[in-house]
Amino acid sequence: MKVIVLSSELQQKHIDTIKETVEKVGADVCFVRTEDDIPDDYTDAEVLYGFGMRTAAKSRQLKWLCVPSAGVEYLFKPGAFANEDCIITNSAGAFGVSIAEHIIMVSLMMMRKMTITFKRSIRGEWGDRLPQKSLKDCRITVLGTGDIGCCFARRVKAFGPKQLIGICRSGICEEPAFDEIIKSEDLDKVLPETDLLILCLPATAETKGILSEERIRKLPPDSYIVNVGRGSAIDEDALADALDENRLAGAALDVFLNEPLPESSRLWTTKNLLITPHIAGNLTIDYTIDKNVEMFCDDLINYAKGRPLKHLVDKIKGY
Repeated sequence: MKVIVLSSELQQKHIDTIKETVEKVGADVCFVRTEDDIPDDYTDAEVLYGFGMRTAAKSRQLKWLCVPSAGVEYLFKPGAFANEDCIITNSAGAFGVSIAEHIIMVSLMMMRKMTITFKRSIRGEWGDRLPQKSLKDCRITVLGTGDIGCCFARRVKAFGPKQLIGICRSGICEEPAFDEIIKSEDLDKVLPETDLLILCLPATAETKGILSEERIRKLPPDSYIVNVGRGSAIDEDALADALDENRLAGAALDVFLNEPLPESSRLWTTKNLLITPHIAGNLTIDYTIDKNVEMFCDDLINYAKGRPLKHLVDKIKGY
């Protein structure tokens, strides 16, 4: 069995861990930084760990693609795989810590008016005291109760929110940090009582446009929105209108319909909008990379032994 590891972000300890696992299962491995670096004798590799979309699109020998990301919607486009039976695993479960910290960071920045204060400070202005809000006694709604939503819930619970509601398709989640779990179909009922709405949803047909103009209007005018899932979940024009018309207190977006966000986008000049360039997750902290590699190695052993893979993507659900 030949294994390709495609990454420019791995440290030596990660390379050593993968080598040990590959040796344990009796496979051969090559490490490359780009798909152009894949040697000719590995074009028939059975396993690829990394963002190897060009390889997947042309290799009929590829049987398993493991991507170091949680979102996988880009893998369901027509022609993505030469071998349509190729199994896919992702790294959902590795990014919760990083993204949960990001959510708390941007939430506090908006609620404590740091977005305004920091701009003043770099201009050398002392400024006046500004009205602030707190995560304590805040009514928080989390749309999406997977790894990211649950990691955030556990951390924000320490701030003492008034209510912490999780929303998912089934209405079932075992995370004890949530005060209540409700079904997605009941979202409209809780929006008028939400101070902070967190979206951490995958891109699927069901989640597309879930935060519509109608639903944005249901939120209180002093509420905030944070989106770290996929840009397709929000009507961006409706959100911009609500912010410019002071029908929302603020929003923080890390994901967008079009990425990179075009220079011509009205979002750049929308009032009270905090923009980050899809950096909430990524392989940017040690824990995330360590966990990512650990998950791949665990499943490589499962794959070699013919056991079910733990992090298998459901091609029907899209995640």
